[in-house]
Amino acid sequence: MTSPDVTVIQSSPDLPIGSLGDQLASAGLRVRTVRADEGEALPTCAELGAALIVLDGWMSAYDDEASPWLPELRTLLLEAATEGVPTLAVGLGAQLLAVAGGGQVTLAAPPGPETGPVRVFWRPEALTDPLVGELARSVAEAGERASLVPSMHVDAVTELPEGAVWLASSNMYPFQVFRLGSAVGTQFHAEVSTMRLSAWLLSGEDSDPAHADEHAERMASSGRAVAAGLVAAVRAASALS
Repeated sequence: MTSPDVTVIQSSPDLPIGSLGDQLASAGLRVRTVRADEGEALPTCAELGAALIVLDGWMSAYDDEASPWLPELRTLLLEAATEGVPTLAVGLGAQLLAVAGGGQVTLAAPPGPETGPVRVFWRPEALTDPLVGELARSVAEAGERASLVPSMHVDAVTELPEGAVWLASSNMYPFQVFRLGSAVGTQFHAEVSTMRLSAWLLSGEDSDPAHADEHAERMASSGRAVAAGLVAAVRAASALS
């Protein structure tokens, strides 16, 4: 079987690759989704292709009993990060990456849920990052202070692994984006469409889905920039193979 350009690991049925997958396909990349939540076997690092995406999930990063694929997924994430596979770890994926590297995730972290359009403030290290650098530079070039991104989480990375590079923070949580080896973890959701974010907000008690519509284009632009960074990383990795 021909190796994919990008392997996607999905852990919850209603949290797919979404608009990010459309953008990768538009760039001509082959995407294979592995449904870990449906019992599909995780690939080895050698079978990933040029890149790995680990999506969000409703379970916690430590919920091994209810989600028995998580230990193997943490191992795969750390191996990919160590072996130089360009990796985007989103939401739960970012938390699994942190734990795999020896960091810490706090469940139901104070100060509480971070839901809806969120401002992410980039650190200087992000400007040259291969995956999120385009997004960070676009903010700086526009004279703005932050990217507006979609968010939905109650657990949070509260301690980075040793050797990780801290890339961005929000007003509520410091470790919004970080790099560990060749992997980038983002607490925000580059893959989520405005329609899906609105559905999330409708289920909350204190959030207004109109906020998602109000800032739709800025959030969509942030997602496109992350996708462009991943496409560039895939092509660079393919050129070296």
